[in-house]
Amino acid sequence: MSARIIAGVLLGVGLVRLTGVSGIAAEPNGNKGSRTPTFSFSTLRSMPEELARTQVMEWLRSVGRFDAARLEHIWQDTSRSLIDRTADGLALGLPEAQAALQQVRNPEAPAPDSVPTFLKDSRLDPFVRTNLALAFAKAAANRKAYEEALEALNGGVVEKAVDPAAFLFYKAVCEHATMQKNAATRSILRLLEEVVDAPDRYRLVASLMFFEMQNWSPDPKDLANIERLMDNSGRRLELARAGEKTQDIQRKIIFRLDELIKELENQAKNSSSQCNGGNCPNGGQPNGNRPGSQQNPSSPAPDSVIMGGSGKGIVDEKELRKIAENWGTLPPDKRAKIIEDINRDLPPKYKPIIDEYFKALNRIHGYSK
Repeated sequence: MSARIIAGVLLGVGLVRLTGVSGIAAEPNGNKGSRTPTFSFSTLRSMPEELARTQVMEWLRSVGRFDAARLEHIWQDTSRSLIDRTADGLALGLPEAQAALQQVRNPEAPAPDSVPTFLKDSRLDPFVRTNLALAFAKAAANRKAYEEALEALNGGVVEKAVDPAAFLFYKAVCEHATMQKNAATRSILRLLEEVVDAPDRYRLVASLMFFEMQNWSPDPKDLANIERLMDNSGRRLELARAGEKTQDIQRKIIFRLDELIKELENQAKNSSSQCNGGNCPNGGQPNGNRPGSQQNPSSPAPDSVIMGGSGKGIVDEKELRKIAENWGTLPPDKRAKIIEDINRDLPPKYKPIIDEYFKALNRIHGYSK
């Protein structure tokens, strides 16, 4: 998803809150089947600063590294996030953590190509490991080192994070960037459901990632999926990672392109043989009978309508952005039709997310419903 689209929706919509989706264990490609969504109370929230400071102090004392003056110096710099202050306080007790955080935050240093050893140590106190992992992952993700950021977060426990919203948000970002649709959906749902004080910027971007992923085709030969593989390969090359993993992605791209070309060639041959030398209109089949032709291309799409109609989660991202920007100018009947269309085009288990998204738009623009 491009930064331009995110920026456009942020400007057009403002702040959005989505709440309350649980009991959704299976995604479109999952193995467990869908379940009816249920609602539960939010259970996660940011840790109060004083409590975080107390936990840092207690751990430093337990390892004989407590330095009141140095910790106070770190803690008084309120221009920095609670995540970074907590991590830097904990790093007073782990010299290797200080070095790792300094490197990953330094834009002039190479992006990390592995997770620091201490973040893989299951014996490390869960509060310490989780919050050092969160600070490392936040910096690594901002440098597009998504694999390392995700590996670090996978070793943490969200309930121990001083900022659980950031933990789940960065986890979803990394999973989305590495094309792990099911995992990203789970992280997004946890963020929207369980974190009572998640910032609206996280909620909005998470919902955009969710909507975008509904367009991902399950067909590995789909051009959009191949393009995402190319983007991943290009990102890794920019990070100077031309090793086995990047080469594997490149081999996969070539294999899928080759499959796609062969499939198109076979379709062309079949179409030509069935139409007496290729004299049939539309290259062999009437438009309405071609696979995937579910709308008549001679008829323009109605304004401000989510395209699809197949019930398989086809949501046009550009149309969604346009709708968000113009929601306040649409008459009630058109708003109702848009909500009906998008609910039809996405799996029913996601209806609570969709309804809350549009309720948020209504609240922003002063509509009662």
